[in-house]
Amino acid sequence: MPVYIALLRAVNVGGTGALPMAELKAICEGLGFSDVKTYIQSGNVVFCSDELEKTVEERLDEALGRKMGKPPGVMVRTRKELDDIVADAPFPDAKPNLLLVYFLPEKAPSDALEKMVAPDGEEAKLAGREIYVHYPNGSGRSKLKLPGLKPGTSRNLNTVRKLAEMAADMENED
Repeated sequence: MPVYIALLRAVNVGGTGALPMAELKAICEGLGFSDVKTYIQSGNVVFCSDELEKTVEERLDEALGRKMGKPPGVMVRTRKELDDIVADAPFPDAKPNLLLVYFLPEKAPSDALEKMVAPDGEEAKLAGREIYVHYPNGSGRSKLKLPGLKPGTSRNLNTVRKLAEMAADMENED
């Protein structure tokens, strides 16, 4: 059975979109997903489902929308996709906590980086449905302007690695 990783937008960030991970797990189980595991309080969940990736994404976003008042935006990836994202990470000298992967709902347009304003030396690279951004001074105070990031949700490379590891462990259990 395929292992999926769902990344939720705007969940538990700065007190908005509060969704306890136990509730997220219960919602996933209610949708018929199995072996559901959450990771940290920012809307990460790993699970198994026989359904197609897009179907899983739509059903989870819709169920969360009923719970939260509006769909938060859910990006779903397979274990292989996450492995590739980790393996293909650019900026090899970047500390993993300063390299964010923005997961987008669809492939970014080829000109997505053209309007980037990076006053603190931020670097970005397009990669299909992801945009990697290296924040040399951290993302918290960054003044980076990159409109292409808006529809997505980000995780630092350490978190992406951990989610890929969780997904691999689930596949190995089968």
